[in-house]
Order: sequence, then structure tokens, then C-alpha cells
Amino acid sequence: MTTLTLIGKPDCHLCDVASEIIDSVVAELPDAAAERIEIVEASIQDDPALFDLWWEKIPVVLIDGELHAHWRLSADRLRDALEEAVRTDVRAADEEAR
Repeated sequence: MTTLTLIGKPDCHLCDVASEIIDSVVAELPDAAAERIEIVEASIQDDPALFDLWWEKIPVVLIDGELHAHWRLSADRLRDALEEAVRTDVRAADEEAR
């Protein structure tokens, strides 16, 4: 499973735009790929550690815990990164099954 995490806060315009881009990109992926992506949203207002790390960079997008983007999110770059993450996840699952 690939985990995409969006870190933001309520009433953040760029966070809303990033969420829309994420929803759009995932919806455009083939069903088999989209089903392997878990989307998690976290707010810096609810987590002091997230606030300390990211308050000046939201929205922040992590893919499997690794920084993908902050401030502005590119749909094309996100699509490429998610497709690669899903391919890697599928290969790892195949190897475990052997």
C-alpha cells in the first residue's frame, strides 16, 4: 500500500487546492493503482510535532513518509510519483509472495 499524506490546516486555500489536485490525480489513475493508495490528511493544528516541522511550508505532501512537495503541488509530478510508488509497491508484494 502506498500512503499519500497531505499535511495542512483548516481555512488554508493552498491546502484546499492540493486536496483537489490529489483527488483528481488519484481518480485518473487506473482502478488497480488507485486502490493501492491510502490518502491520509493531517492538520498542523492537531499535532504540535507536525506544526514544528511544517508550519511554514503547508500544504505538505508526503509519499510513503518522504517529502514530495510543499506550498504548490504539480498534478503531473504527483501522478508520476504515485505511479512509481505503486509500481514499487507491487514489485515488493510480488517478491514477498514468492
